[in-house]
Amino acid sequence: MAVSKVVLAKLSPTMEEGTIVKWTKNEGDPVKQGDVLAEIETDKANMEMEAQGSGVLRKILVPAGGKAPVGSLIGVIADPNEDISKMVASAAAPAAAKPAAAPGPAPAAAPAPPAAAPAPPGPAAPAPRPAAAAPSPAPPPSPVPAPAAAEGGRVKASPLARSMAAHRNIPLDTVAGSGPGGRIIKRDIESWGGASPAARAPARETPPAPSGPAITPGQELPVSNMRRVIAKRLAESMFTAPHFYVTVDIDMDAAVALREQLQRGEDVKVTYNDLVVKACAKALARFPLVNASWAGDKIVTHGEVHVGVAVTIPDGLITPVVRNADRKSVLDISREVKDLATRARERKLKPEEFTGSTFTISNLGMFGVTDFTAIINPPESAILAVGAVQRVAVVGEDDGIRPGHRMKVTLSSDHRVVDGAMAAQFLAEVRRLLENPVSLFV
Repeated sequence: MAVSKVVLAKLSPTMEEGTIVKWTKNEGDPVKQGDVLAEIETDKANMEMEAQGSGVLRKILVPAGGKAPVGSLIGVIADPNEDISKMVASAAAPAAAKPAAAPGPAPAAAPAPPAAAPAPPGPAAPAPRPAAAAPSPAPPPSPVPAPAAAEGGRVKASPLARSMAAHRNIPLDTVAGSGPGGRIIKRDIESWGGASPAARAPARETPPAPSGPAITPGQELPVSNMRRVIAKRLAESMFTAPHFYVTVDIDMDAAVALREQLQRGEDVKVTYNDLVVKACAKALARFPLVNASWAGDKIVTHGEVHVGVAVTIPDGLITPVVRNADRKSVLDISREVKDLATRARERKLKPEEFTGSTFTISNLGMFGVTDFTAIINPPESAILAVGAVQRVAVVGEDDGIRPGHRMKVTLSSDHRVVDGAMAAQFLAEVRRLLENPVSLFV
């Protein structure tokens, strides 16, 4: 049979290079066309790459942890006795392998005491355990299952568990895993009762910690595939599309009351963002130019409303898409957004689930942010930045003061497509829908 080249496939629309997370076949293993050969980290998610031919995996040219550009040769499939020496020799030298990229954030290290001068560069020593407060040694703890370490010493944990640990500032090496082979899973993080109070972030008292590995001053951070694409696309957007911004203040009293009723009567936890997604979807159907794209010599209006919802993940940001959001109920949108966000953080989204949005919503309200501006996600013509729902003093029609709920939203628009009056009218419709939230269910 003919030699089959294993070429790094373009697994997402914006992918330019990929990192080999792991090979699912070893050299010498038989391979059939369609078998999963490797797991590849793209700029958006971890994707499976299938074999395009059958035979034996004779050579792996880029090992796990190595990076390669799209279209490059990373392996060879051939008959056991077939000569592949010329192909291997002619292949471009693979990039030097780096430690395999973890599917989630690295464990957060305890902060070191301040030093008089920075230490010279070199391999980082393991972080010391915090000293006991009492001068006498503490009694030994009760035996617990030790966290299982994978090959190379890295603690085995699911991507979701890593993300949760990073948000709660929990060192993974202090958690006992209850999953297969001692793997740390979601319930282990939820039930963690570590000895270091500083390692636990109190629930609801402070905003979530930034996702991603622990960062220290003076550190040089490698740029991930995702961060490289984010930098390129948003720089192009900011310096190509003439942005302008319009902000409105929305009375959320009725929305707060309705949400509380839904919480009591439905098995789905509806968020304010779910209501915003539905309101924007209905408004976009009325204002096609806000649901449009600039295409050089023409403006393209989209026949369907696909709303992207910005989700922060350890490596950066991704926008899962709620397709045909104007045709879906608030409850359907709520369930779909939760599912998409969970799988986005686990890097398990399919390309069709994070591409093709016609409008994007970015919400920082859960961090207590009251208002901000967002950069348009190209090729869209607008993005909505959503702040927190705040309890404020409101002046009534009788000039009396009463408590109320308000939320600021800011629309960033591409002035090549959307004019100021159009942006104002669109936001007026979004405000009307959210101030009369029953209309979102009709």
